[in-house]
Amino acid sequence: MPRKTITVIAFLSFFIVISGLSPVFASSQLEVTIDPNSDTAYAKMVYQRSINIDYSDGGNLAETMNGKIEKISFTAISSNPSVQSLIANLNSYFVSQGSQANVSDLSLEYKSTLTGRSTSMSVDYTIVLRPTIENIVIKHGSGNDPTLLDVDWRGFGVLGPVVINTPTYGDVEINLPISSFEKFTPSLALSLKASNAAELLSTRLMDGDEIKAQPIGNWHFLFDPTGIGVDAKQYGFETGTVISSFTMGESSIREGLIREQIHQAVFDSDKQYLVTSFESSGNASIDIIGFANRDVLGDSEIFGVTPTAPEGYASTSAGEFPAFILYGMAGMAAMGGVAIFIISQRKLRKEGKNLQQIGIDPTQLTSVQTSASSRGYQTVRGEAQVTGLEDYNQHRSYYDEEKPQVEEKSEDKPSSKRGAMPKGFKPEK
Repeated sequence: MPRKTITVIAFLSFFIVISGLSPVFASSQLEVTIDPNSDTAYAKMVYQRSINIDYSDGGNLAETMNGKIEKISFTAISSNPSVQSLIANLNSYFVSQGSQANVSDLSLEYKSTLTGRSTSMSVDYTIVLRPTIENIVIKHGSGNDPTLLDVDWRGFGVLGPVVINTPTYGDVEINLPISSFEKFTPSLALSLKASNAAELLSTRLMDGDEIKAQPIGNWHFLFDPTGIGVDAKQYGFETGTVISSFTMGESSIREGLIREQIHQAVFDSDKQYLVTSFESSGNASIDIIGFANRDVLGDSEIFGVTPTAPEGYASTSAGEFPAFILYGMAGMAAMGGVAIFIISQRKLRKEGKNLQQIGIDPTQLTSVQTSASSRGYQTVRGEAQVTGLEDYNQHRSYYDEEKPQVEEKSEDKPSSKRGAMPKGFKPEK
């Protein structure tokens, strides 16, 4: 095969693999269970981020922040008017994504912690939303006619400031990272807002766009056709219920390389400090009662759900390693083996022309009987000897030589039949 062809194939294979593993940034984790019969979805969305300021080279921050610990932690439910305002913001997001669903109930958990260390400080954020989502059924089905589910809402989030009224802390803004700095360290917050780090600290926390951006066709599909899964009861499913699961967040050829997202900026005060933002990798899991199949309706991805899997449906999962990649890798390995074989043959032919016999030519050797064993028993052993050197004496067997007889030594035995007495023994008188 021409060298250019091999090079092109190798390059294309490398390009396919590398492009499939390009980074995908994410910052939210979604878990949701959908019951098509009740037209309801119970979801849990977790948003996490950590802001770190490095002062390992010293400075005023090293003196004022070392050992400092501050924390805000609270929960809120839909009876809180500010939570109702958050529900309205979420529903506005649903509409902006073309979804007909809406949030009917919501609980909220919020935690923000400042930790000062000897060389750096960090503020860690965790927001957990538990919404009840209704009106997700686009069309009810019957028999083999599937029920169509709306999932355009899956990457929900909130734009702009979100203020929650709490009994302990008063009004707390939870969606912008800079708000915690304003609570914990007002003077530092002013410096940060006037620096290049201002944009970094004003990026919303409740952002699930990466989940919506990942097409469901790239998600991993798995379903339990028997309904006897170990985890079935924890979702309130009865034994025998078919459960379909769609998940995203694994690093793969389909989804790309999933890893944490890192952004950096600097701000100047008494000296220059580095601000780094870390966000956890994104993932999502959607569990549906029934057999669900991804479909497209207009510009939207939807689920078509039937009570049981189609007759003869054998595959219980999707998203295996693409066959064309496997075949491509096998083909490249085969071509590599052929190339090595050809190169080896050419090298042997080239070197064979210059090979010369070294040592004794085997045609100049003749066999010679070399020995007869002791006591006259003839053996069939022999040796190879160069023709013309028939002097057998140098090969004579050790057993053919005359050897002196070895005499046995014997000690004189006393003629007396009595036992020997110890030396110097004298009988008593």
